[in-house]
Amino acid sequence: MAAIATVSKTVVQVGRHGKATVPRLVSGIYISKRDESTNLAAYKRGRGGRSSFSGIVATVFGATGFLGRYVVNRLGKIGSQVIIPYRGEPLDIQRLKLSGDLGQILFFPYYVRDEDSVRKVLQHSNVVINLIGRDWETRNFKYNDVHVETARLIARLARENGVERLIHFSSLNASPNPQQIYIKGGSRFLRTKYAGEEAVREEFPDATIFRPADMFGAEDRFIRYYASVYRRARGTMPLWQKGDATIKQPVFVSDVAEAVIQAIRNPDSVGQTYDAVGPHRYYLADMVDYFYRCMRYQNFKRSYLSPVFRMKAMAFSMAPVSPVYTMEKIEKDHITDILTGNPTLEDLGVNLLRLEDRAPFELKPFRMNAYYDEALGEFADPVPPPVVS
Repeated sequence: MAAIATVSKTVVQVGRHGKATVPRLVSGIYISKRDESTNLAAYKRGRGGRSSFSGIVATVFGATGFLGRYVVNRLGKIGSQVIIPYRGEPLDIQRLKLSGDLGQILFFPYYVRDEDSVRKVLQHSNVVINLIGRDWETRNFKYNDVHVETARLIARLARENGVERLIHFSSLNASPNPQQIYIKGGSRFLRTKYAGEEAVREEFPDATIFRPADMFGAEDRFIRYYASVYRRARGTMPLWQKGDATIKQPVFVSDVAEAVIQAIRNPDSVGQTYDAVGPHRYYLADMVDYFYRCMRYQNFKRSYLSPVFRMKAMAFSMAPVSPVYTMEKIEKDHITDILTGNPTLEDLGVNLLRLEDRAPFELKPFRMNAYYDEALGEFADPVPPPVVS
């Protein structure tokens, strides 16, 4: 039986390439150099539920975001220990503690520009998931700071600390030369996301990269964004070319979270890049019309993006608070989703949910006359949007 040191913290563990590495804490014990296996999965216990230990010790950067909540919940559901670095108010993240069993969800304050604090939160993990992203620039954090430099730092430190799996999230249309609509040179968000992919590959060649399309789900920023009264203008929905020139392939956020778990478990996903898209493609115009049919708007119509609306978007870009929309977001939202030939979530065994199977539920709070006590069958189900072949 492999020798285990339970007292001394100076023992040395043999790494994957036969080199001595920093001892790794496994369920309160340190593995000595005579142990033939240094894989945490060898010590998993239980039947695989929340009260088990799956062998996964995961650091999730960006866990407080939209996708992060789903990823943490899926990790906790299979009995993983999850380390959540955070900045800001601790009360904002306390609900994530319920995602796992007692003591399995751990929180640590950190600052992304402090290399020591980043190294501290990932040094005992065998999986690192980087979900950090930024929809708008601020005085302190520009797109390049978040999408490139932070991604490079996390990837480098993960490699230096012997992390086995790195999962990095980019964006579906990330490109050095994205489609140009209003902004000269195209979306800076997409350009820096592509540069972030390149940086991660340089520092951690075996990283698994996901390129998600627009994600929908509870409290999303896709369905609810177009349903928002602040996105409309005088009763109309301003869209580039009225939405008839843009094709989207949105994906359910829980499907993306499930794909992360499958990628961690699947050794064939090492070094792969996945296009995280839904099962169907739709014109943006058809989707927006469908959303307002779900909301039971009778006289809804779409319009072109007027100069006044674009001026409002530019003004929001300079606001000191979270903007409703910016020119950068409008640029990115009207770019057609293009698949690159990479494997998709279906290649990881994920059964994809259709947009029309979820949208009516998400839009129920936005219905006209939402408190009207309707009779069963009084309103017909909204006609789903046509699928683009």
